[in-house]
Amino acid sequence: MDLAFLWFVIVGFFFVGYFVLDGFDFGVGMSLPFLGKDDTDRRQIINTIGPVWDLNETWLIVAGAALFAAFPYWYATLFSGFYLALLLILVALILRGVSFEYRHQGRSPQWAKRFDLMIVVGSAVPAFLWGVAFANIVQGTPIDEAGNYTGTLFTLLNPYGILGGLATLLLFFTHGVQFVALKTDGELRERARALAGRSGIVTIVVAAAFLVWTVVAHLGVDHAPLIAAFAAAAAVALIGATVANRVGREGVAFTLSAVTTLFAVATILAALFPNVMPSTIDPAFSLTIENASSSQYTLEVMTWVAVFMIPLVLLYQGWTYWVFRKRVTRASIPVGAAH
Repeated sequence: MDLAFLWFVIVGFFFVGYFVLDGFDFGVGMSLPFLGKDDTDRRQIINTIGPVWDLNETWLIVAGAALFAAFPYWYATLFSGFYLALLLILVALILRGVSFEYRHQGRSPQWAKRFDLMIVVGSAVPAFLWGVAFANIVQGTPIDEAGNYTGTLFTLLNPYGILGGLATLLLFFTHGVQFVALKTDGELRERARALAGRSGIVTIVVAAAFLVWTVVAHLGVDHAPLIAAFAAAAAVALIGATVANRVGREGVAFTLSAVTTLFAVATILAALFPNVMPSTIDPAFSLTIENASSSQYTLEVMTWVAVFMIPLVLLYQGWTYWVFRKRVTRASIPVGAAH
């Protein structure tokens, strides 16, 4: 296999890891005003991701580094053209991270509420904008002959891009609420299950609309059946997650929700192939896997590094989740502790 095509798959793998792991972090953060009836509830919800949220975010760093090293022209066009959207994502992630660390430092309810709001906003903004960004990458953007993006932030806010943003927002929200149900007990667990059931229905409708639009827009390509197969697999997994949640199988629901994200990203990458950033100005200006990749030597070195490092990363990630596998109970939250 050509190493450039292999690294297209590896970059996709890193983004799958990021969306699955930080995706439920976003959902947990967005669920605070819906599930947190009091401060103890909110602290219990936040504690479900307390030991892992920063580890989950490192997948974004790895994905960005792999993109930079394997596809420097893709990286340059993407980050220079989408810089405002990506800056908003970065600021939101910073606000969320700061809020996790500082909400318990104050003594007043108002202090905690302000940081809770920052957690919600810092989770919702990336969840929406990641979908907008990837939808526009698949749809195509105005890229000139020099590989420069000639649009604005508002160019990205087109109907397909907004639908993609709503799909990821709802998918991550449902994924996160399912994680809360998996990691908590008592009344909070039951409320999370009920909320995941309701949001799951809305997610199925919006995600199905986005996937159908994506498949229809690419009916003319040779690998259209593969795109349709991935989209169908994502839809089936999402429906299965909703059904599993309804019958109280939180672990199965959460796993199928992760599978949904995997196949949704696979659908996007298949629709994008063999391009990495199609141009709407002229197809000849499009960045492809081949013309946007690094040299063969660079890809060879990166491949050897990946062969040794990816298994270690997966083992460490798995070990971390095994250590923190127990449910976060309401009784584990100290009464009268700082907010």
